[in-house]
Amino acid sequence: MRRTLAVLVSVLILAGCGSGTGSTAAEGDRTVTLYTADGLGDWYTEQFAAFEKQTGITVQTIEAGSGEIVSRLQKERTNVQADLVVTLPPYIQKASADGLLQAYTPAGADQVTGAAADYTPVVNNYLCFIYNPSSLSTPPKTFDDLLSPSLKGKLQYSTPGQAGDGTAVLLHLQHVLGKDGALEYLRKLEANNVGPSSSTGKLQPKVSKGEIYVANGDVQMNLASINNDKSHFKIFFPSGTGEKPSTFALPYVMGVAAGAPHAGNAKKLADFLLTPAAQEQIAAQAYGFPARGDVKPGDTSILDGVEIWQPDWTRILADNDADIAAYNKALGLS
Repeated sequence: MRRTLAVLVSVLILAGCGSGTGSTAAEGDRTVTLYTADGLGDWYTEQFAAFEKQTGITVQTIEAGSGEIVSRLQKERTNVQADLVVTLPPYIQKASADGLLQAYTPAGADQVTGAAADYTPVVNNYLCFIYNPSSLSTPPKTFDDLLSPSLKGKLQYSTPGQAGDGTAVLLHLQHVLGKDGALEYLRKLEANNVGPSSSTGKLQPKVSKGEIYVANGDVQMNLASINNDKSHFKIFFPSGTGEKPSTFALPYVMGVAAGAPHAGNAKKLADFLLTPAAQEQIAAQAYGFPARGDVKPGDTSILDGVEIWQPDWTRILADNDADIAAYNKALGLS
C-alpha cells in the first residue's frame, strides 16, 4: 500500500474527529481534516509540513476508497467532520450533486482544466494496469489476454462502486467494449478474479510478491510504489482487439466540505496545494502530474503510444448508480 504518512500528519479515528457544523470555536482551531483517496501520501507529507510551517495549521488525514469517502460524507451530513475532500471522479461529482461540497474557487484554479464551482483537480493521473515481471515475461497486450486460463486465481481488480480506480476499470471497458460488452467481459473475467477488493492500493503488494500476477492501478500511485517502496511490478495498458493501448485521465479532485467545521483552514489548504511551488513537487514527490497547466508535467514517457480519451463526467454521473447496480447484478454481488 502507500507509505505511512509522517508523524506530522495525524490520522484520526472518524468517530472521534470533528465538532459539528462550522462553529466559531472550531474555526479557531489550528487544524484541518482531510478526507482523501489514497496514493498521495509522500506528496502530502512534504506539503503538509510546509503548510504547517507557513500557517501554523496542522493537517489531519483520513484515507479511504473514493466511494467510501462520499458515503461517509453522506452519513455525517448532520455532524460534518471533514473539512477538505480529495477523491476521484465520478465520486467528486457525486458529492457535488448531493450538496456535500460548498462553492469555493482556489487561487490558481484558472490554470486548471476541469475546475467547477465547488471542486478543482489537484493532481492529474491515469488508469493503468500492473503485472509482476517474474511471473509473466511480457505483459498481457489485450483485454482478451486477461481471460487466459493461465491467470486463473492470479488476477484481481478493485471493485467498481467502492474504489475509484475500480470504477475506472468499468468505465474504460464500457468505452472499449460498450456497456453490454463490458458486463459480459467482466462476467468472463470472474473465472480468473481472486475476488472483490475495496482498495486498489492493497493490490500492489500482492502483485509485487507474486501472490497475483495482474491488477488494476493508476499511473501515479504505481510509479510512486515502484520508486519509493521498490515494488516489483511494471505498468501496462491493455487494448481492445485490433486497437491501440488506451486510457483516460483520472485526476485527484478536491473540494471544501459543506458545513466544514474548519472551512477557512480548508480553503487555505486548497489554495496552498494549487500553488506553483506545491504543484512543481508532484512529479518528484508523488510521481503524478500537476493539475496546473502552467507547471511543467515532468516525465510523461509512460504514456508514449497510449491513446487518451476524455470522459463525459456529467453523463457518467447520471448513469453511475444504474451502471454499478448492473455490474453488481451481473456478477452476483447484489
